[in-house]
Amino acid sequence: MSFSASDVKKLREMTGAGMMACKQALSENSGNMDAAVDYLRTKGLAAAQKKQSRVAAEGAVATLVEGGVGVIVEVNCETDFVSKGDDFKGFANSVANYILKEKPSDIAALKTAKETEVNELTLKVGEKIDIRRFEVTKTDGAVGSYNHGGRIGVIVDISGADASNELVSDLLKDIAMHIAAASPKFLSSNDIDENFKKKEAEIYAAQLKEEGKPENMIDKIVEGKLKKLSSEVCLLEQKFVKDPDTTVGKLVESVAKQVGAVLKVNGFKMLNLGEGIEKKEDNLAEEVAKLTSGN
Repeated sequence: MSFSASDVKKLREMTGAGMMACKQALSENSGNMDAAVDYLRTKGLAAAQKKQSRVAAEGAVATLVEGGVGVIVEVNCETDFVSKGDDFKGFANSVANYILKEKPSDIAALKTAKETEVNELTLKVGEKIDIRRFEVTKTDGAVGSYNHGGRIGVIVDISGADASNELVSDLLKDIAMHIAAASPKFLSSNDIDENFKKKEAEIYAAQLKEEGKPENMIDKIVEGKLKKLSSEVCLLEQKFVKDPDTTVGKLVESVAKQVGAVLKVNGFKMLNLGEGIEKKEDNLAEEVAKLTSGN
């Protein structure tokens, strides 16, 4: 018995299992819907998928650099306890390696490729597992990375030399560490868009009004603050966290002179674990009240 795309869709709706798992279940059972449902239940995939409605805001950010390619990926679970386990950490690292080697086109393609492994890990640890997002940088120059406790991942791209030079390698690491600490939003002042400036100006003005500054002074103060904006949000103009007497841009120039090359920071990417995910806040008192009331 053959099966159609609508059969796969129906089976997904019935069981909550992933698309690839449903296709396999129908294929293994000659398109028989009831047998496919039993197949998924036997494999535990339907049960695993039920957990996917939960909130997964913990997990790990894994980084990997090989040659001129750098990868960051965020993989989520539900609790800090699971995120510290060898199974979960090993899976996160394996996903980073898969991205580097197989070059998936987007997050949907990556999730499809890793669907079976995600389901297996979900069943093993008893929590929702989600490959949330990833970033890739490829360059003819050098890529460096920094990972802060599996919670912040950074990759930096520099042209003009390769990472085999120890000074360049150290520079890459220093810049990546700086990014993790200072969270720049742009590379340089030329990259700040007008919408960002407008939003910041509005925030500054609201803050000044709240502080009771005279109306006729606010515009001038806001203008002064905007002039300093690039030193706060632009990587190359920020004070270097390890030496506030210099900027990141000046640090790059200094290392360039030492190695006898023209070094240029082309860009950076950073992922913060759980950023933008609304975490579920458990209220113990409410839970106890529900249990004692019988609701």
